[in-house]
Amino acid sequence: MRGPRRLSSGTEWLRRQRAGAATPLRRLRLLAPLSGILIVAQAWLLAHLIDAVAFRQAGLDGVWPEMAALLPVFGLRFVLDWLGARLGFEAARRVKTGVRRRLLTQLRQLGPAALENDSSGDLAARLVDGVEALDGYFSRYQPALVLMTVVPLVVLLAVFPSDWLSGLVLLLTAPLVPLFMALIGRGAERRNQAQWKLLRRMGAHFLNVIQTLPTRRAFNASRRELHHISRISESFRQATMSVLYLAFLTSAVLEFFAAISIAIVAVFIGFRLLDGGMDFFHGLFVLLLAPEFYQPLRNFGVQNHARMEAAAAAEQIAELLDRPAPALPVAGEDPLPAHGALELKGVRYAYEGQRQALDGLDLRIREGERIAIVGRSGAGKSTLAALLLGFIRPDEGAIRYGGQPLEPQHLAAWRQRIGWIPQRPHLFHGSLLDNIRLGAPEADREQVRAACEAAHALAFIERLPEGLDTRVGDGGRPLSGGEAQRIALARALLRDPAWLLLDEPAAHLDPEHERWLDETLNGLARDHTLITIAHRLPGTRHADRILVMQDGRLAQAGDYATLSRAPGPFRDLLRAGGLEAA
Repeated sequence: MRGPRRLSSGTEWLRRQRAGAATPLRRLRLLAPLSGILIVAQAWLLAHLIDAVAFRQAGLDGVWPEMAALLPVFGLRFVLDWLGARLGFEAARRVKTGVRRRLLTQLRQLGPAALENDSSGDLAARLVDGVEALDGYFSRYQPALVLMTVVPLVVLLAVFPSDWLSGLVLLLTAPLVPLFMALIGRGAERRNQAQWKLLRRMGAHFLNVIQTLPTRRAFNASRRELHHISRISESFRQATMSVLYLAFLTSAVLEFFAAISIAIVAVFIGFRLLDGGMDFFHGLFVLLLAPEFYQPLRNFGVQNHARMEAAAAAEQIAELLDRPAPALPVAGEDPLPAHGALELKGVRYAYEGQRQALDGLDLRIREGERIAIVGRSGAGKSTLAALLLGFIRPDEGAIRYGGQPLEPQHLAAWRQRIGWIPQRPHLFHGSLLDNIRLGAPEADREQVRAACEAAHALAFIERLPEGLDTRVGDGGRPLSGGEAQRIALARALLRDPAWLLLDEPAAHLDPEHERWLDETLNGLARDHTLITIAHRLPGTRHADRILVMQDGRLAQAGDYATLSRAPGPFRDLLRAGGLEAA
């Protein structure tokens, strides 16, 4: 029972998006009656022309008015079809642009903390393939729906005065199309949903494989991965073929019903023509209109698969958009103090469905301090970092800077004052210059060089053939872990933040680069407040204070010498790591 409800929610979400394309869809509805009138006019002119030539022995002069009138009718029908396609395309463009903009805004609002359990491949599938899947619903399904509701009605209004029996046949057989669509709709939607889930899984897996390909090749695991990819691809192929099977079956059955219905109309007309109960003109007129009556119905049945595909994608998009997210940071009217201490009072935070990550945390960090935060896995270190960066908001308690509460309207100003260097810095495709100027695009090359020198990155950059213009990231020159860390540090220093938050910067460095990092941080400590999330305890020796976290609370605080001699969690961590107390 859960599946149909989810699919229904995707369809409901799609209907709500029509507001973003109200103007082109409204114009489509205005064009539909005109299209029906032109269809009737075309059939009337053709029937009149053929009747005049075949039974009234009319020459070219006698049928010239009908022939002349047919040309603008054909032209207008072509123009209307073209306008309908353009309006459908415009409706799809507006909706896709709006949805993609909302998705990007939502991703920014959610931040990395809320998205850490989502694979980048899954998010890319929703943002790219999912949004593109909406195209068919607005560019093909919606125009087909409008024509299906208007054109057959116009045709019926023209048929009934000419032949009420044929009109009755058309009226009684028309519901066969929506009836058949309803019968197969549930199974088809379930298969579309399964296909979409497999596409997300395949995209996420492929991206993960590509990102870890060097490691897999180093451990000779690439051949084994080929078999796994082959299995996923085969599952997706089977799901796709299952959907296509239903699509072709639907189209064939709709064509069958339409052909049978037109044949019934033709038989009735033929018998009455033989009996003299109907004249040739009206019989031909109705017979020409019969295929035009079923054409919008057949097209609607075919395009219904675009709706089912869009509904499957819409459910996943709606799930992402419906996640609660904090507002984007904006400049507040009451700016933050120029200087001050950072305080956390009674801060509590719990991830959904999990235990308390932070449980009444009290903390004060003075400006200019060098702080190291340590603790076992799950102690709350990463949650604390996410709070300090404004990626999440506390469930309870307060965060203050300079005695002033750090509210959402202050986040833009606060993030200008704090730089973040993650464990694994990401280098985007582009030049080193572009990567370093990511947070300060207005900076000139001299400012970039100064930031690189402060991060001890200028020396290795100048050894590169193209210097700052060297291409890195996907398809560019690979950098070592230490080089990437220095680029990330230069990127942060270019913004000249007073505070620096480092998430275990030495986690992936060799001893030589770790010594370089210690020297760099020692230099930065004179002008910056340094907060380091530390997993390697020897790197905490130079900290002014070490904050030991346990079960979401501050368990100990002090310098390395004091904590390493005193019994408590820090000494336990030293012993667990095979290190003796100093």
